[in-house]
Amino acid sequence: MAVLEEDDRRQGPVRRGEVVEPATGLVFVELSHEWGHYTPAYPGYRDIEVRRVATHAMHGVLTQHVRTVMHNGTHVNAPLHLAQGGLGIGEVPLERFFGNGVVLSVPKGEWEYVEPADLEAATPAVERGDVVIVNTGWHRNYSDNMEYFGHAPGLSEAAARWLAERDARFVGVDTANVDHPLATSLAQAHRFIGPLIVELPRRYRQRTGREVVDDYPGWMPAHRLLAKAGIPTVENVGGDVDAVTGKRCAFHAVPWNWPHADACLVRLVAITDPSGAYRIESGKE
Repeated sequence: MAVLEEDDRRQGPVRRGEVVEPATGLVFVELSHEWGHYTPAYPGYRDIEVRRVATHAMHGVLTQHVRTVMHNGTHVNAPLHLAQGGLGIGEVPLERFFGNGVVLSVPKGEWEYVEPADLEAATPAVERGDVVIVNTGWHRNYSDNMEYFGHAPGLSEAAARWLAERDARFVGVDTANVDHPLATSLAQAHRFIGPLIVELPRRYRQRTGREVVDDYPGWMPAHRLLAKAGIPTVENVGGDVDAVTGKRCAFHAVPWNWPHADACLVRLVAITDPSGAYRIESGKE
């Protein structure tokens, strides 16, 4: 595959994360953030550690050792993450991680909710069984800062129910959480954990005169609802997601074959076919 530089079949600026497969003309668009030693760590988790155990200078080969929590960077959550008895990553049917769907433009600001009305109004319309990627614009703030993690928008419980009723294949968000951050352990204590960002409930109190626990009594209600419905979720969607927002695409987000994993790093890719001529091979000789 070559980086897309000039293409008569499409107009508009070239985007760094797009490549064209020469034999078919399929366009692949990167929807993942770069991952590595300096990936912003989710508050409460240790930094990703990458060290070389063999080097070219000493051994003539490069081998690396990685230590990480799977919830750093662009990753997929299995139902098991928040639903006791739910399927682990490697137990989720493979077809859940590949299929057609939409990238919806739902611009949201600090501490706002994505509601069913937003999903209804966005185009293209969500069809039953679609992959649904929600672009709030928050991916542009992705970095190691309190605002990205703690001041983001999130899905309301009603929006999660709307997606579950349409049997979304998987749901992706361009934020660090499916839920509103004030409805998570980032801002409130839950089962001896949190608040992970100690300053967050203080900021909310200073700005509103109210307490987080009074205004957000539920703990991760949207994420839990989707997990119980068996729907995987992808957090920290990024890359060139703006390039395919408002479009129907095919999506690939296949994780490791790790049966009991609660989550897994994933490379999320959108695929379009400008020619409309490509078909999957039959598998026959």
